[in-house]
Amino acid sequence: MLTLPIERIRPNRLQPRKNFDPEKLSELAASIKTHGLAQPILVSYDSGSDTYELIAGERRLRASELAGLREVQAIVRAPDSDKSRLTLALIENLQREDLNPIESALGYLRLMKEFHITQTDLGAVVGKSKSAISNTLRLLDLPDEMQKAVQFGQLSEGHGRALLMIENSFARKKVFDLVLAQKLSVRQAEDLARSANAGQSEAPEKTAKNRPLKSADIRALENSLQHSLGTKVEIKTRKDPTKGSITLHFFSLTDFDKIINILKK
Repeated sequence: MLTLPIERIRPNRLQPRKNFDPEKLSELAASIKTHGLAQPILVSYDSGSDTYELIAGERRLRASELAGLREVQAIVRAPDSDKSRLTLALIENLQREDLNPIESALGYLRLMKEFHITQTDLGAVVGKSKSAISNTLRLLDLPDEMQKAVQFGQLSEGHGRALLMIENSFARKKVFDLVLAQKLSVRQAEDLARSANAGQSEAPEKTAKNRPLKSADIRALENSLQHSLGTKVEIKTRKDPTKGSITLHFFSLTDFDKIINILKK
């Protein structure tokens, strides 16, 4: 492992990740500033320019720069081809769950097209089953609006697959709007998809009306807590709105430690 000046590290021209949430970058930068970089980035050395090209870890690199660091820890690899470089970047992001499902699908598609490999071969490379690869790739059949909802975390991959079940485009859009507005679960989305395919046009609205909407105050409080804690927060109230539960999500031990430290203050 090396400690490298940030100015000597070039972006990865094959980066599979395309979107970097500014708010989350700021949160990561604050964590790095306080606790340091928990996971080194991955780079390769270019002797011609005497610089290092990033293979994986662009979000960490951007956040480190935002935190005011001049140097970062890095592991140096020597990929022998663009295929190896792209595969390393894709695998590293997938293992860290840094890619959203649409970015994963685009990364899979790029590997298959540029390097002429099958879904079976790709599954062996990234450690996924052929069916898992196929299901993720199918998300690219969704209209752009729905892809963006998956891409930016408004819907999960399961929601996307449920929408793909709907044959009629008008019915699909209707269910999509309903799932977003009511924040329905994947199972509820699947039920609506089956109803839509069966021609039960009134079923989605009826199902959604049975599910109570969160008040504007609760949603605002969720957003406020998410901003303060830097993680996903869910508030559920009971029939008696003065009682309920708060769920805090963490996605790594670093996230967990950060949340605990904030709560102790």
